[in-house]
Amino acid sequence: MALSRTVITRKLVIFAAILNCTCISTETNGDFSQCEADVEIEEKKCSRNQIWYSAFHRHDLIASLDSWGFSDSRLLDNFEVELEERNYVRQVKNVLFSKVLPTPLQTTVKLVAVSSDLLENVLDLDKSISETEHFLTFVSGNTILPGSIPISHRYGGHQFGEWSDQLGDGRAHLLGEYVNRNGDRWELQLKGSGLTPYSRRGDGRAVLRSSIREFLCSEAMYHLGIPTSRALSVIVSGDPVWRDQFYDGHAKTEKAAVVLRLAKSWFRIGSLEILAMKREIKLLRRLTDFVIENYFPSIDISDENKYLSLFSEIVSQTADLMARWMSVGFAHGVMNTDNFSLLSITIDYGPFGFLDDYNPSFIPNTSDDEGMYSYENQPDIGHFNMNRLRAALWPLWNNKQKQLSEMILQGYIDIYKTRFMEIFRGKLGFLSTDDKDEYIIGLLLKMMEDTRTDFTMTFRQLGNLTFQHIQNNNVSDALWALKTLQLHEKWNNWLQLYYARITSEDDTDVKRMNRMNNVNPKYILRYWMAESAIRKAEDNDFSEVQKLLEILQAPYTEQLDMEPTGYADRPPEWSKKLKVSCSS
Repeated sequence: MALSRTVITRKLVIFAAILNCTCISTETNGDFSQCEADVEIEEKKCSRNQIWYSAFHRHDLIASLDSWGFSDSRLLDNFEVELEERNYVRQVKNVLFSKVLPTPLQTTVKLVAVSSDLLENVLDLDKSISETEHFLTFVSGNTILPGSIPISHRYGGHQFGEWSDQLGDGRAHLLGEYVNRNGDRWELQLKGSGLTPYSRRGDGRAVLRSSIREFLCSEAMYHLGIPTSRALSVIVSGDPVWRDQFYDGHAKTEKAAVVLRLAKSWFRIGSLEILAMKREIKLLRRLTDFVIENYFPSIDISDENKYLSLFSEIVSQTADLMARWMSVGFAHGVMNTDNFSLLSITIDYGPFGFLDDYNPSFIPNTSDDEGMYSYENQPDIGHFNMNRLRAALWPLWNNKQKQLSEMILQGYIDIYKTRFMEIFRGKLGFLSTDDKDEYIIGLLLKMMEDTRTDFTMTFRQLGNLTFQHIQNNNVSDALWALKTLQLHEKWNNWLQLYYARITSEDDTDVKRMNRMNNVNPKYILRYWMAESAIRKAEDNDFSEVQKLLEILQAPYTEQLDMEPTGYADRPPEWSKKLKVSCSS
């Protein structure tokens, strides 16, 4: 029996809201046959996602994984998977993915920490679910939920400036995609979950220290407002993993760990590079079209310049991301093109670090002998990676578009500088733009470098100074970063410039200080904080990981109950000896 106009319209609205389906017009001039067909299609989808319908109407959270499930996969619907299903290292051609199951852990698995924010607000799960054995086996890769088809992604990349050919997910398994009650689609991926066809000489595992660091930093960056992948959980097992942490011939066994992480997409520059390098142009075009259609809604897929528009968008967003990294003192450490997202989010946290003392030459990765990926080099590496993206898209452009792509690439530097200045004006509390700003910001950073003043707390503590404090050069002993900066010979001159600048605007102490405290964090994931939590976790005490997660979820808020932890104090002397390498 044909459905009535009212029923069709109501059902389409409900299903569109629930399943994030393509918008379906009800202006059909009386012909509802297509609408009826669309309704039937959406009903079938809904029958595969019954929990969606229930959650939509009940507005509550799901209390059991038996009632939760992955959504239909756009990836598997659009791209073929390699036919070979045996799990051995090999060169893969003409596909993006290989089907491969995680390798089960053999010893007891323990939950180190979980993000309740992600559980409830992204995955629609009640936080009590994290206490169940079912959840523990799921996030460790030991249980594959119905509807999940684990795959690993094939990509290449430029590593430390050189083409490394096929790389791929050597220890990661994409479990599936989930569309939540807000209509947001997320891809869930395990890291450290075992061998894949892309493992090369690796064992497919990750260790506890690196897994804790990725878990904490993913969530810390999100709450700092930096575009990033996220991490739901980290687990640890007793399975032994051999690692030579500093490549000095002193290998030892460590505990295997697994992170379940999420992103809107895991496609990266290397996803396109491998296809261009192997001359798989049809697949390159298909993937690029898929990326445009699904992640760049502002670009018209029928536009003949769509690939140029995509390049322009990614160049602009990457320049913005670099400025944001610099503004919080973050150094990625492994800025290879295989670690650079096409969505310009921070992914693949290997050896990274936040600045303590302001040292532009800071290198967070002891494996980076030449300092290619130092803090100060990040904007330039971003430009290099955009040029590699340009080369990957080259086969899709005509001659005129190739010429225009050079102009777009040249614009990267101006976009970066503009965003850098906008962000740092905000960090200093400026409301407007002034020609003197570049000098004021540049001089401050130079003084911080000369005195090795703490980067994060310098800006935070400037936000604690009233107009009168600044005018009188009155800095209390509690503001330990500024007390160090006061030792610089140009401090008084700079303070006078700063006072003149902020008093030239129609502003008040309270408004300016509140603005500054809303953009200058008090808490960041410092080396010593992560290391302290890792040491305890290796002895099965996960309390500090959980405490760090809690405090890093509100980095801009004064948390008085956390003051005894010392997380906002001067870093301890022993922290200066800490090192992080690529060995994880």
